[in-house]
Amino acid sequence: MEIIRYSDLKAQPWRNGGGVTREIACGVAGNSTVGTPAADSAGWDWRVSIAEVGKAGGFSAFPGMERVLTVIDGELFLLTVDGAEHPLEKYRPFRFPGDAPASGALPTGDIRDLNVITRAGVFKGYTSIIELSKKRAHPVFAGQFGILLQGQATVTHGGEGDSAEALSRYDAVAGSDAATPEILGRGFLAVVSIDAVADQ
Repeated sequence: MEIIRYSDLKAQPWRNGGGVTREIACGVAGNSTVGTPAADSAGWDWRVSIAEVGKAGGFSAFPGMERVLTVIDGELFLLTVDGAEHPLEKYRPFRFPGDAPASGALPTGDIRDLNVITRAGVFKGYTSIIELSKKRAHPVFAGQFGILLQGQATVTHGGEGDSAEALSRYDAVAGSDAATPEILGRGFLAVVSIDAVADQ
C-alpha cells in the first residue's frame, strides 16, 4: 500500500510568485512517479498536484493538456478562461483546456486547489468529492488516488485483520486492484481517476 504524505512533498514556487505547488504524482503512458516533481509538461502525460494560491494572476499554459481544478480550501476562486469568468466554489471540479488563456482572482482570500492535468488523447482525468463513512470503506482502485481533504480517516489493504494507518489532511493513497486500499472515516475525500484513452 502506497501512502503519499503531504508533509513530505516539496513546495515548488510559481514563476509569478503567486503561489506554490506540491506534486503528488505524475506519469507517462505505462509508468508513473509518485512524489517526484517533474520539470515541465514535456516530461509527463498526467500530473496530480495541490496548489496554494495567495495572489491573483495568470496561469501557466499547458499546450495539448486538459485540466480539472477543484477548490479544496477557501470559499471561492474566480477563474477566467478565454475571457469568460467562472466562480468556482469549494469541492466543485471544473474542467478547461490547458492551453486556454486563464487567470484567477481571490475575492474571499487565499485558496488551495487540487489540480489534475492530462495529455489530451492519451489520458482523461476525473475528480470526484465523496463523503466518507465510518461504516462502509471506500476502495481506491488502480489508476486512482484517494486524497483526504477534511476530517479523520484510516486506510487498510482491505483484507481482514489488516492494520489501519491514519491519514492526515491532504495525504494521498495510491490505488491498486490487488490488495485494494480501503479508506474509512468521517470527512471528505477526493477521488482522482487517471483513465487511459482507448486505442493508445
